[in-house]
Amino acid sequence: MTSRKAIIIGSGIGGLALGIRMQSLGFDTTILEKLDGPGGRAYVRRVDGFTFDMGPTVITVPNFIEELFALERGQPRLDQPDFPDAMLREPRVTAGISGGPHTSRYAQIIPILPFYRIYFDDGTFFDYDGDPAHTRAQIQAIEPGDLEGYERFHADAKAIFERGFLELGYRYFGNLPSLLAVVPDLLRLDAVRTLFSFTGRYFKSDKLRQVFSFEPLLIGGNPLAVPAIYAMIHFVEKTWGIHFAMGGTGALVRGFVRKFEELGGTMRYNSEARRILISDPRGGTPSRYGRKVARGVELANGERLRADVVISNGDYATTYMNLIEPQYRLFNTDARVRRMKQSMSLLVIYFGFRADGLSLDLRHHNIILGPRYEELLRDIFDRKILAGDFSQYLHLPTLTDPSLAPPGHHAAYTLVPVPNKAGDGARIDWQKEGPRLMDTVLRFLDERGYIPGLCERIVHKSFISPDYFEGTLNSFVGNAFGPEPRLTQTASFRPHNRSEDIERLYLVGAGTQPGGGTPSVMMSAKMTARLIAQDFGLS
Repeated sequence: MTSRKAIIIGSGIGGLALGIRMQSLGFDTTILEKLDGPGGRAYVRRVDGFTFDMGPTVITVPNFIEELFALERGQPRLDQPDFPDAMLREPRVTAGISGGPHTSRYAQIIPILPFYRIYFDDGTFFDYDGDPAHTRAQIQAIEPGDLEGYERFHADAKAIFERGFLELGYRYFGNLPSLLAVVPDLLRLDAVRTLFSFTGRYFKSDKLRQVFSFEPLLIGGNPLAVPAIYAMIHFVEKTWGIHFAMGGTGALVRGFVRKFEELGGTMRYNSEARRILISDPRGGTPSRYGRKVARGVELANGERLRADVVISNGDYATTYMNLIEPQYRLFNTDARVRRMKQSMSLLVIYFGFRADGLSLDLRHHNIILGPRYEELLRDIFDRKILAGDFSQYLHLPTLTDPSLAPPGHHAAYTLVPVPNKAGDGARIDWQKEGPRLMDTVLRFLDERGYIPGLCERIVHKSFISPDYFEGTLNSFVGNAFGPEPRLTQTASFRPHNRSEDIERLYLVGAGTQPGGGTPSVMMSAKMTARLIAQDFGLS
């Protein structure tokens, strides 16, 4: 019997996770990657002896990783509980347990504490570590009157986590009725108001409202616009902690590639997709898609690869508008796709510096907030202007893994949210503004004392901007995280993992359900695998 063939466009974490699952389902899977190595947004840059993860650095829910590494050919395990009891019992945050027995064969994953150090513009900070006593002590120091509010926030966020993540996290919302069925619960939990408004119910302190609302920025969401269901992130991190793959996220990506290839999958680099091949079924009854079926992929070099199923781990908008001719798209038309609001973009600065004689008070993950919070968010997401101030996420992995830099040096990156290239954002000249903003941010870290003497210590600096996301990663208007997570782009309103237009075409990754972030991307792979198994009679 001839094995079914699958093609996945893109080798991001979602594409690799689904590739492993497709092999476990019995497909012969080829993953096509435009770049010369795996990872997509999680690509790795190596230069001057430094190793820089170019994208995701925060790993949560290591159980999802263990589940992937445990899969075998012909053993998809899609019918097993998504959250087994043991997953909720194990104290992974403080016990140092990150990688299970299968994971440890492919990658070394360790917990990071605190999860984040959050610096305010006045130089004070909040260590977000999930420890109840320490959290309450810090709230007491900032605003004693908010302790009671925190207790209420904690209880309500836990309820949202239990319903929104544990019970609904893996539910596929393929149509509006499937969403309407859960709306009463979301209203009861007050999970549809914006997250920043939600935190305002509990905290009088501006600092604490920021501490408990900033996390959606790490997945491209505006705290002023994302629904309060994203308060569950607080409990996802509190339950399973924040983790790091020794060698960087790229080491985890390499582990996924190794697992995929051990299961018989094929990686093809320098293989950019030009279009998805579509034809009528060869006989049989008409499909609900109007007899439009994905049959393979044509590469940029003209080569054609045939397959029984095609999955895109690429940008949602680019997939439909660039890879599929308009006549095949009755639902995902250009007009519809363009109406969808895209997430912000980023300026990411990669830099290496001498560490000799330097004492740092930074942590592995640092959030450095600027003087404005709400207005800066409006500048980025709504006005799409490049403001004079900024906030940033500073990643200093060599505090945990010195091997990422030459001896006596640190490797770091700092991520600055900026407008995407839609609307007025298209007027920003990143060839000019990128170098200027890079130097401004590095000088800020030096002069404000986060890294004293940084400008004299730097031995490498480079950056990526919205131009990179648009030109290299084929990301529509240079978005960094796919469609923006907001109420009108959540659940059934978010791009569907099973194409509404074309049979045997599927999507996976941050642009699909359930959304962005490494755990959600791995969840999307399982959701898409279940849809494929259902459609091919394998479930």
